[in-house]
Amino acid sequence: MKSWHCIIGILVITTLTLLIEIPIDTWLTSATLSLILGTCALVYMAASCLLASRWGVVENLFGGLDRVYESHKWLGIWALVFATYHFVFKANLDVWNSVPILELPKYWTRLVRQLSYVALGLIVLLALNRNIPYSLWRWWHKLSGPLFLIVILHWLSFKSPITLFSPSGIWLALTCGLGVLAALYKLVLYPFVARAGEYKVTAVNRGNRALHLTLEPIHKGFDFSAGQFAFLAMQQKGLREPHPFTIASAGGQNGQVEFIIRGLGDYTKKLCECAKAGMLATIYAPYGRFKRVSEAEREIWIGAGVGISPFISWLQDPNGKDFERATLVYCFTPSRAFPPSEELESMTAMRGAQFVRNTGGTEQLAETLREAVAQTKPQQIHVSFCGPKGLLDKVYELMEINRIPKANLHFELFEFR
Repeated sequence: MKSWHCIIGILVITTLTLLIEIPIDTWLTSATLSLILGTCALVYMAASCLLASRWGVVENLFGGLDRVYESHKWLGIWALVFATYHFVFKANLDVWNSVPILELPKYWTRLVRQLSYVALGLIVLLALNRNIPYSLWRWWHKLSGPLFLIVILHWLSFKSPITLFSPSGIWLALTCGLGVLAALYKLVLYPFVARAGEYKVTAVNRGNRALHLTLEPIHKGFDFSAGQFAFLAMQQKGLREPHPFTIASAGGQNGQVEFIIRGLGDYTKKLCECAKAGMLATIYAPYGRFKRVSEAEREIWIGAGVGISPFISWLQDPNGKDFERATLVYCFTPSRAFPPSEELESMTAMRGAQFVRNTGGTEQLAETLREAVAQTKPQQIHVSFCGPKGLLDKVYELMEINRIPKANLHFELFEFR
């Protein structure tokens, strides 16, 4: 499922269930549109809570937690857009004989209406503001759950043709109920019931403002597939917020896991400076669906910077095979390379894969794709990418030049904010 599937699907269902409630001669009115958009905004918020729960069934439905959070973001944006129209234009007509589901004094009804719009605006705008430090943003974003309850109260106290046991009432009750349960799970229960383990840092390797972290489970580790990622939360003041990092290992001894982390933000910079052996951490995992394409005749792996992590995991996978069909392109700046390219070249040689250094621009990457197309049909070449968005756009361009279908590009979205 993609973001637009979720957005359009909810809009269609909400519209159809609402039109049943009102006379046909009022369908093409501003009030009807306002009612539909306002109701849809509420369902979008409920769906956003559901998508933020990290439930396995939701991740499977969207094909990865990264896609789940992308849809979560767009649902919030469209909820604010729809709610803005609903807030400005009247969503009621006298011929509807509207009544509230929950009767409140007029003062409180108006107050809840205004607070619900302000609450939604705060949730979305704070979530999209990347200038807010992650630790502060995380605590603000936790208010989404309580603020969602205010929006539900607005629905219940608002005069509308929706009754609780009508098709639209049942649709709203079902989605809002699931949204509240999901928010309660994520905000209260998740730390206690989520797939998690306590780990201890056993090795720290620093270089070029980056960090190679090795951890071993204190009791029992978790099973994971090569290419998946985890949320790492150090049990250290200032480093307790869970952050997503790709696991840069596979099938390690004693259940150990490794991460390659570059100090780019407040959290990662502090982690790179403070990490030391003996520290304890909680790891929530595994997540993600970044897998090799089994039917590909030729694989091109493109890792930029710490985006090399999933490919290190693939190379270490004890169950991995057919490495001779894979070419790893390591895009890096020589002064910032971590791990060293020589180390990666040795790993690829051991598994029978090819290794290409791309130390500036995209010349080597372009040449690698040209050679692949000369040897294999473009439709049978699959490109796996992990790196910054700017390079991703260039990869798309080079694939188009070489007639490799866009559908043959596989990547994960790591902008969870």
